[in-house]
Amino acid sequence: MNFPQIDVRERLAVSTGYGVAELVVHGDADIVGKSLGESGLRDRDISVLTLHRGSLVIPNPNARHILQAEDRLLCWGKLEEMRSMIPERPKRRPRVKKLPKQPIPEPLD
Repeated sequence: MNFPQIDVRERLAVSTGYGVAELVVHGDADIVGKSLGESGLRDRDISVLTLHRGSLVIPNPNARHILQAEDRLLCWGKLEEMRSMIPERPKRRPRVKKLPKQPIPEPLD
Protein backbone atom coordinates (compact mmCIF):
# COMPACT_ATOMS: atom_id res chain seq x y z
CA MET A 1 0.00 0.00 0.00
CA ASN A 2 1.38 3.39 -0.95
CA PHE A 3 0.69 6.33 1.37
CA PRO A 4 1.13 9.71 -0.30
CA GLN A 5 2.89 12.50 1.58
CA ILE A 6 0.29 14.92 2.99
CA ASP A 7 0.41 18.12 5.00
CA VAL A 8 -1.56 17.24 8.14
CA ARG A 9 -2.16 20.88 9.11
CA GLU A 10 -3.66 21.54 5.69
CA ARG A 11 -5.93 18.49 5.92
CA LEU A 12 -7.08 19.31 9.46
CA ALA A 13 -7.87 22.93 8.56
CA VAL A 14 -10.31 22.14 5.73
CA SER A 15 -13.39 22.52 7.91
CA THR A 16 -14.19 25.99 9.18
CA GLY A 17 -14.71 26.05 12.94
CA TYR A 18 -12.88 22.76 13.49
CA GLY A 19 -9.37 22.22 14.76
CA VAL A 20 -7.02 20.48 17.15
CA ALA A 21 -6.74 21.36 20.84
CA GLU A 22 -5.41 19.79 24.00
CA LEU A 23 -7.85 19.53 26.90
CA VAL A 24 -6.76 18.78 30.47
CA VAL A 25 -9.15 16.78 32.66
CA HIS A 26 -9.06 18.56 36.02
CA GLY A 27 -9.84 16.69 39.24
CA ASP A 28 -13.22 18.38 39.69
CA ALA A 29 -14.39 17.73 36.11
CA ASP A 30 -17.65 15.80 35.79
CA ILE A 31 -16.05 13.38 33.30
CA VAL A 32 -13.50 12.00 35.81
CA GLY A 33 -14.27 8.30 36.34
CA LYS A 34 -16.34 8.06 33.15
CA SER A 35 -15.31 6.23 30.02
CA LEU A 36 -14.59 8.19 26.86
CA GLY A 37 -17.84 6.78 25.49
CA GLU A 38 -19.80 8.10 28.49
CA SER A 39 -18.01 11.46 28.54
CA GLY A 40 -20.29 13.04 25.93
CA LEU A 41 -17.37 14.26 23.85
CA ARG A 42 -18.58 12.49 20.70
CA ASP A 43 -22.04 14.04 21.21
CA ARG A 44 -20.30 17.43 21.13
CA ASP A 45 -18.55 16.49 17.86
CA ILE A 46 -15.15 16.04 19.55
CA SER A 47 -12.87 13.08 18.77
CA VAL A 48 -9.99 12.14 21.07
CA LEU A 49 -6.87 11.48 19.00
CA THR A 50 -4.44 10.77 21.85
CA LEU A 51 -4.75 10.33 25.61
CA HIS A 52 -1.69 11.35 27.66
CA ARG A 53 -1.57 10.00 31.21
CA GLY A 54 1.69 10.86 32.92
CA SER A 55 4.38 9.32 30.70
CA LEU A 56 1.88 6.92 29.08
CA VAL A 57 0.62 7.87 25.61
CA ILE A 58 -2.45 6.08 24.25
CA PRO A 59 -3.00 6.85 20.55
CA ASN A 60 -6.55 6.57 19.24
CA PRO A 61 -8.05 5.54 22.62
CA ASN A 62 -11.23 3.50 22.48
CA ALA A 63 -14.54 4.37 24.13
CA ARG A 64 -13.85 2.06 27.11
CA HIS A 65 -10.88 4.07 28.46
CA ILE A 66 -11.78 5.54 31.85
CA LEU A 67 -10.81 9.19 32.27
CA GLN A 68 -8.69 10.19 35.25
CA ALA A 69 -7.78 13.54 36.76
CA GLU A 70 -4.90 15.25 34.96
CA ASP A 71 -5.33 13.22 31.76
CA ARG A 72 -4.46 15.32 28.72
CA LEU A 73 -6.59 14.74 25.65
CA LEU A 74 -5.43 15.75 22.19
CA CYS A 75 -8.73 16.36 20.42
CA TRP A 76 -10.09 17.21 16.99
CA GLY A 77 -13.48 18.83 16.75
CA LYS A 78 -15.55 21.95 16.99
CA LEU A 79 -13.30 24.65 18.43
CA GLU A 80 -16.22 26.47 20.03
CA GLU A 81 -17.30 23.29 21.86
CA MET A 82 -13.76 22.72 23.13
CA ARG A 83 -13.47 26.35 24.26
CA SER A 84 -16.72 26.01 26.19
CA MET A 85 -15.23 23.12 28.18
CA ILE A 86 -12.39 25.25 29.58
CA PRO A 87 -13.41 26.57 33.02
CA GLU A 88 -13.36 30.32 33.47
CA ARG A 89 -10.62 31.68 35.64
CA PRO A 90 -11.85 33.49 38.71
CA LYS A 91 -11.49 37.22 38.32
CA ARG A 92 -8.91 38.75 40.60
CA ARG A 93 -9.89 41.70 42.66
CA PRO A 94 -7.48 44.58 42.24
CA ARG A 95 -5.21 45.20 45.19
CA VAL A 96 -5.99 48.40 47.01
CA LYS A 97 -3.56 49.74 49.55
CA LYS A 98 -5.11 50.83 52.81
CA LEU A 99 -4.57 54.41 53.85
CA PRO A 100 -2.55 54.98 57.01
CA LYS A 101 -4.50 55.95 60.13
CA GLN A 102 -2.42 59.08 60.54
CA PRO A 103 -1.96 61.54 57.68
CA ILE A 104 1.44 61.51 56.04
CA PRO A 105 3.25 64.75 56.93
CA GLU A 106 4.17 66.97 54.04
CA PRO A 107 7.89 67.49 53.46
CA LEU A 108 9.43 70.70 54.77
CA ASP A 109 11.18 72.89 52.24
